[in-house]
Amino acid sequence: MRIRTAGVIVAAAGLMLGVAACGGTNEPAATPSKDKGNGKLVLWTDPTRAPVLKPFAEAFGKENGVTVEVKEISENQQQTFITASQQGSGPDIMVGAHDWIGNMVQNGAIDPVQLTADQKAAFHPNALKAVTFNGQVYGAPYAMENVALIRNTDLVPTAPATIEELVKVGKELKAAKKVQEILCVPFGAGGDVYHTYPLFSAAGGSLFGTTATGDPDPSKVTVNTPESIAALEKMKALGEKGEGAIKTSIGNENGIPTFVQKKCAFLISGPWSMNDVKKGGFNFDVTAVPGFEGGKPATPFLGVQAFYVAAKGKSKVLAQEFVANYVTNKDVALALYKADPRPAALTAAADQIKGEDPNAEKFIQAGANGIPMPAIPAMGAIWGPMANAEVAVVKGGDPKTAAEAAAKAILAEINK
Repeated sequence: MRIRTAGVIVAAAGLMLGVAACGGTNEPAATPSKDKGNGKLVLWTDPTRAPVLKPFAEAFGKENGVTVEVKEISENQQQTFITASQQGSGPDIMVGAHDWIGNMVQNGAIDPVQLTADQKAAFHPNALKAVTFNGQVYGAPYAMENVALIRNTDLVPTAPATIEELVKVGKELKAAKKVQEILCVPFGAGGDVYHTYPLFSAAGGSLFGTTATGDPDPSKVTVNTPESIAALEKMKALGEKGEGAIKTSIGNENGIPTFVQKKCAFLISGPWSMNDVKKGGFNFDVTAVPGFEGGKPATPFLGVQAFYVAAKGKSKVLAQEFVANYVTNKDVALALYKADPRPAALTAAADQIKGEDPNAEKFIQAGANGIPMPAIPAMGAIWGPMANAEVAVVKGGDPKTAAEAAAKAILAEINK
């Protein structure tokens, strides 16, 4: 999941004036915390969110009589946080993706977030589900994301009903020299399981079985089942020795730009691409990634961005108050959306955004069939082996061989 860097959002300073340090959207200001920890609250986040959060953090610090530091972590945020936490040099609050939760809990790096029933009800159900692990809420969600099909409607007025139709239209446009590529899906030389998962799932593929409660079961790795092998067959057919719709030459660095430059009519990407797409100077629409003819619906991964309370922070009471009662309000959600247009997890903010930017709601609709990205630690064992398997088949390799190799590598990592 890419984070598209935006400029400093000056609007956040204005919105800050409206923040009432509240839970939900319109509750009265919270009572300043009597427990000031070590007199300092440290928050780590990425370069996009840092300038947005700083004015809110400063307001919280003044209200509570403490210093608040917002630090930018540009690379390897999760591992940097876990390592620092184990060394006693980590922050009090971390901002990041929900699928970090299993690994962070396993490493004792985060505490559950103490949200009231009303606060929980204020979030989109999928967002709350994503930050719930082993029955406990471990993060305060603020944004949701999933990939969808973004279509240049000047070239393709009607959304394709199936992958087969998409490929047919893309090939016709290419033959007419109106585009250079059939489809822009970030894949690259190293593969990309995240962006291609809707295609893999639509063809019947899966990564894990499920428990009795419907959660991913790491004891049941399913990447080499007959269904998953059949799905890799479909990906092979779309690959470089087949239709040429999935290519190792199109990756994160050039997938969105190629679409923006009108060199392809279809892009599989998420809301983080919207700032660039809007600069393309053409009409576009956002719809769900279609499935294969006669097959299952495409199922994208659902991702959630959230605030976490560090288990080994030096100001844990303040951190809980900031995460549970301060950033869970509409003004913060709206400011973060302006910096990086991912649909808001807070329904009050999402409702307001819907009226201003219908694309946000379209992404939510496109993810209606999606599943939260598995937050289990075993998910970390999936990415590399499955990416290797997909690269092999896209280049024309045998799906069964690729699937068996992936399963062996994944199980070896899980069973370490």
